[in-house]
Amino acid sequence: MRLRVGLIGLGEHWQSRYRPALRVLDDRFDVRAVYSTISKLAESTAEEFQADPIDGYRSLVYRCDIDAVLILKQCWLGWLPAMAACQAGKAVYWGAGLDFDPQGQQSVRKTIEQSGVAFMAELPRRFAPATLRLKELIATRLGAPRLIRVHRQAIAADSSTHLGPGACRTDDSELVELVDWCRYIVGRSPTAVSSVCEEDLFQSLILNYGKADQNRQRSAIAEIATDSTLPAQWKEAASFRSPAAMKVQCENGVAFIDLPNTLVWFDDAGRHVESLETECPVGERMLRQFHRSVTSLVLDLNGLVDAYEAASVVQAARQSHETGCRVDLAENR
Repeated sequence: MRLRVGLIGLGEHWQSRYRPALRVLDDRFDVRAVYSTISKLAESTAEEFQADPIDGYRSLVYRCDIDAVLILKQCWLGWLPAMAACQAGKAVYWGAGLDFDPQGQQSVRKTIEQSGVAFMAELPRRFAPATLRLKELIATRLGAPRLIRVHRQAIAADSSTHLGPGACRTDDSELVELVDWCRYIVGRSPTAVSSVCEEDLFQSLILNYGKADQNRQRSAIAEIATDSTLPAQWKEAASFRSPAAMKVQCENGVAFIDLPNTLVWFDDAGRHVESLETECPVGERMLRQFHRSVTSLVLDLNGLVDAYEAASVVQAARQSHETGCRVDLAENR
């Protein structure tokens, strides 16, 4: 089945992720309309895909020749395009970031669930070839994760951007995805969170994964550590010899991930280096999954549920910083 889709916003990943994927998946997606707040970009993209440039997102989602919409950029419109698509009965691919309030925007989740449309929240780290290969190794060679460390590079802000006591300045969308990434690797939800914040920025966010007695699983710990020691004018140095994006210590070995395609792992036999450059790119994997979700008879909203859960964990981490205590997540669910 070839889905007739409309594009809403194009964003920073349009050229590197979505445009190549839509070209390769031409047999699955037919771009019919494009809306962007930058009219020239919408016009050139529409011309490339032989689609129509549209002046407003509501006009796009209510077109009779649109089956699904791809929302690819975060802007001042927020959730409005997604809500309009749900009201119009159109499937939604949400690639506009996960920076939202899980408590204050429960009505958004309820609207999506009640609409009955397919909705996929974008979680790129899950679909990276290195992540998928690590999941295979956990199931076959390495065993269950025990300790995870995620390295996150942040450029220090100017002192003039200080937010005041009790506030944490961070990229919530990225942090939510990192929390979800840890959950995906461990295979279950965290039971508690604690955090350390310094100079308005999360320095360390620690996730505890308690025992799952019914599955006889041992506990695990994940730490998301932020390196913000470099001044703002040294952006190029941030990526120079940085640690692996994720280090995972398992029952039978240890693995190091550099997204999207590099995985180095060690077990009793020694070192194993895997370069997964020939694997299907992340953008193509995600759009294939979205196509399956839309054409399947089974409604799957796990991505949205997991995104909301991860956002709730980040919110609880702020509470931990403010109170100085670990927060039990089971009490917040």
